[in-house]
Amino acid sequence: MSPIWDATGHPLELEPPPGRIVSLVPSLTELVVALGAGSKLVGVTRYCIEASDAVGRLPRVGGTKNPDLEKVRQLEPELVLANMEENRREDVEQLRAMGLRVMVTYPRSVADVVVVVRAVARMVRAYATGQELIASIERTLGSRSAEKVKVFCPIWKNPWMSFGSDTYAHDALRLAGGSNVCTGAGNRYPTIDLDFVAEQNPEVILLPDEPYRFAPRDLRDMMPLSETTAIRSGRVYFVNGKALTWFGARTAGAVKYLRRFLHTA
Repeated sequence: MSPIWDATGHPLELEPPPGRIVSLVPSLTELVVALGAGSKLVGVTRYCIEASDAVGRLPRVGGTKNPDLEKVRQLEPELVLANMEENRREDVEQLRAMGLRVMVTYPRSVADVVVVVRAVARMVRAYATGQELIASIERTLGSRSAEKVKVFCPIWKNPWMSFGSDTYAHDALRLAGGSNVCTGAGNRYPTIDLDFVAEQNPEVILLPDEPYRFAPRDLRDMMPLSETTAIRSGRVYFVNGKALTWFGARTAGAVKYLRRFLHTA
């Protein structure tokens, strides 16, 4: 079989198929389980909390930004799953220097998730299940909402931050029918001035529970937005942040979930 090229341009041989996998990315852990290959997992991060029946008793190798690389090596993985945003390049390079096979992902759109699912499915030989999951994502790509609702969705506070156009979160929101008011605010994860957001007059405000856990107490710090259509019409929603950041197994469902908030009368 020809090798897979990961997001860093690194070739990954498909043979032998990995029987032992360490995942350093929560959404990739969830994907492996969804593909029916959860029994191959031998180590995960402390943030890999979904699919708890499959991963609840697995060894924890630290966090995404500070994994215990020696512990990873001792688990003797035949594949390590990583992500360019969630994991540090120096950790990936060190794992490769240990002789480990590391697949790095970097989906910045829903279409990119198809590539990730296909690659992971090929690695674990879950062709049929992988194709079913890909088909569900492709149906989502083909059913985007024509109506666009202006949305403000912060991901952090003190300072206020959101996401720009070159991100998975932005594309999921776009497919759900949202027009991200922070698209022109700067880099991929810009620091935001609420006066700027007020000028964009969002119709909906989504407050996710990760990476920052927004709660009702945070509303009092959003006074600059008090005259926006979103607040005047009561369309401020606390939402599951995984819908915006966990790519893979939940992508198709996440777009449908976000759509409910944007197109509620």
